[in-house]
Amino acid sequence: MTIRHRITLLIVLMFVALSAIGGYAVYQTRRSATDVHQVTQGVVPSALASSDLVSLVKDVQLATMTLVYAPDATTAQLAQDDLKKKEADLRAALDVQRKAAASHAQDGLVAQAQESITNYFNAIDDTAKMKAAGKNELAQAYLFANVAQYRDELEGIVTTMRVEKNRQKDDAISALNGMLDTTTSAIAGVTGGAVLLLTAIGLLLYRQITRPLSRMQQEMSEIATNQDFTRRVPVGRLDEIGHSIVAFNGMIEKIQHSSAQLKRKTADIQAMLQNMQQGILTVVEGATIHNEYSAYLEAIFETNEIAGRSLMDLVFSNTELDADTLSQIDAAVHACLGEDDVNFAFNQHLLVNEITRAMPDGRTKVLDLSWSAITDENDIVVRLMLCVRDVTELRELAAEAGEQKRRLQMIGEILAVSEEKFHRFVESSKTFIHENERIIRQHDCADMDAVAALFRNMHTVKGNARTYSLQHLTGVVHEVEQRYDALRREDPDHVWDQQALIADLHRVREAVDHYASINTESLGRGGRTQDGSIAIGREQIDASLRLIDNTRDDDLASLRAMRAELRRVLGAFGTESVHDALAGVLDSLPSLAQELGKVAPVVRIDDHGWRLRSEAAGTVRDVFTHLLRNSLDHGIEMPTQRRAQGKDDAGRIQVDVNVIDGALRLALADDGRGLALERIRGIAVERGWLAEDEMASDDAIAAFIFRAGFSTAQQVTEVSGRGVGMDAVRDFLEREGGRIELRFTDNREGADYRHFETIVYLPRACAVEGEPARATQQEEEALS
Repeated sequence: MTIRHRITLLIVLMFVALSAIGGYAVYQTRRSATDVHQVTQGVVPSALASSDLVSLVKDVQLATMTLVYAPDATTAQLAQDDLKKKEADLRAALDVQRKAAASHAQDGLVAQAQESITNYFNAIDDTAKMKAAGKNELAQAYLFANVAQYRDELEGIVTTMRVEKNRQKDDAISALNGMLDTTTSAIAGVTGGAVLLLTAIGLLLYRQITRPLSRMQQEMSEIATNQDFTRRVPVGRLDEIGHSIVAFNGMIEKIQHSSAQLKRKTADIQAMLQNMQQGILTVVEGATIHNEYSAYLEAIFETNEIAGRSLMDLVFSNTELDADTLSQIDAAVHACLGEDDVNFAFNQHLLVNEITRAMPDGRTKVLDLSWSAITDENDIVVRLMLCVRDVTELRELAAEAGEQKRRLQMIGEILAVSEEKFHRFVESSKTFIHENERIIRQHDCADMDAVAALFRNMHTVKGNARTYSLQHLTGVVHEVEQRYDALRREDPDHVWDQQALIADLHRVREAVDHYASINTESLGRGGRTQDGSIAIGREQIDASLRLIDNTRDDDLASLRAMRAELRRVLGAFGTESVHDALAGVLDSLPSLAQELGKVAPVVRIDDHGWRLRSEAAGTVRDVFTHLLRNSLDHGIEMPTQRRAQGKDDAGRIQVDVNVIDGALRLALADDGRGLALERIRGIAVERGWLAEDEMASDDAIAAFIFRAGFSTAQQVTEVSGRGVGMDAVRDFLEREGGRIELRFTDNREGADYRHFETIVYLPRACAVEGEPARATQQEEEALS
């Protein structure tokens, strides 16, 4: 039963005499209920909405910071869309406040807020345009300057509006309390006149109306006074007063929720500013640090004494910068502050972007510096904003990644070479390095023969390294070879410096050792077999065992065949085929041909069943590294020239191996244009080796190519033209007891070009007879 029903029943029971009293009580009760409803459903929700305005402003601030610090365009676009929605929500909330305005002051605040919102979002739009144009630092500066100014202005207006609404709410609650007091007093006064008659009615009214209203008044007052939004007014029954209490409790719950949101969003903003992994400071007049800066600066510089310090002291002390650079930075900062922003554009190049700073404990930090100018409405630089990032770990990781990449490239180069070949290359290179060191230590001053020997040895190391595509070693060796070449040309900028030459050799040795250590330690490739020879396949051993088992003791022919086979198999230990010995050189010919603009040649090797002993294979490899490369470079013509002569684009090179007259004979010939006798004669005349009118046979002219420093190359390249070649080949062979000669294969005596073959002789002990090697698929296709 509602209050109205109870009072009506009492009035009927008290007859007409009490109708005036009852009517008055009903009137006061209706008026009180109306006032309560007006407060809880009108004034209080309006105050709650004003609190929501503050929350909306904070949301706009969060969305603006998300836009400025967005890592990519997608995030920036989402932030802009969110800002448009929040602007609409903010304007809608202000429209509600305008409709609920209860005074001219509130109307004025609403009008100011609407104007401030327009300025605020115009500034945000300008910031978004700077961000979209890629001017991140300028957008950040604009955020901290202009946008923050309008944001603070809007927050002040909204806060004032919230205070005004809260004051209106408190006045309404006070007025309501006064009305309730009046109602209580009036009812008490009327009932006092008829105490005997209306005792029961007074007690009932007090119980049903006065006491609940007093309790509600007390609870509301305590909540409003203490701002304790966790409390609720208890609901005894669901009549008019009960519904008003329920509405009041709902309002308090919304206020509590809004306060919690506001507190959380404020904490989020502070956390974002304080935990941003970037140091931000501003430099004011006098080149000092402003007292507002990001907390991360203290972690970067490992000090909390930042505000008010000199920029040069805080940032640039204990750095690697010299005094002149520091002076330029200081002058540039002072030249920008208080001047037109054009000065910043002119002096920005003097403000360094990266420094290495020594810390007190001996550590070093690499700091990335980003400078921006903060200007006023007259384009005068009022502050310089400096963003500092600690990129120490980033730089270390980049350096480590570069070293790992280099190491992986070296591993790939090593794996492309067989274990045995790589081991032989390392041994050969160390031998040449040791020989060069011996030569250098024997000479205190320049000696042209010594320089020529140094150059030949290093040129051979480089050629072998290029053969196996060991690029990192080739670069080091090439630099040392350049120094030798300068000494050989008697370049005045290069003199004989024994210590410097030894240091160069140490660099080459370290590079070779580095490759060798990777081969051994990283790849677990130990090098050659235990006895230094190349292992024979298991199938060959099994075949020999079967041959022994199947041989009859009384069959002379089979015994002879068995002996011959065993001699061949056992003799093959410690040997390798000519094709295998030259495999690395042959594999490098396609890339060499590409450098020269030619087609890779077809090389055919006919070994007639002869194999090379391992100790001779290195010499053959070194010799044919020069011969094959010279054949491709000087002998075989360019594709257009070959087509004009009716030849295939790809040149052909033939290597013939045999044992003749007690010596191992290796002959090389190609189908190129032949030996350039006229060119060789011209060079010999230029260098004074031959008089201009002196008659000489073709054999005598051809012999000039074995002179030290001779070259027919038109220009110096990585392939040829350095004056080293056939003289080095001759030296190699003479050390091994061999020799080299040229033999013309045509009868065109006196022609400019003559076809020839280069014949290399080595002692018979360098060769072992085996089974003839089958031609490769490439050779068979070429022959067909």
